[in-house]
Amino acid sequence: MSQPDHKTPADQPQDVVESIVHLMPIVLPVAGAVLIFLLAFIAVFMA
Repeated sequence: MSQPDHKTPADQPQDVVESIVHLMPIVLPVAGAVLIFLLAFIAVFMA
């Protein structure tokens, strides 16, 4: 007979979003700081 198809959480592939969501408190401020720096650099360079 065929075996029952019972999936356990260990059998499921890891979700990409769940693997990086714990890094958001670090990544978002760093990305914001880089964006602000680039915008300020462009403003000074164009002036």
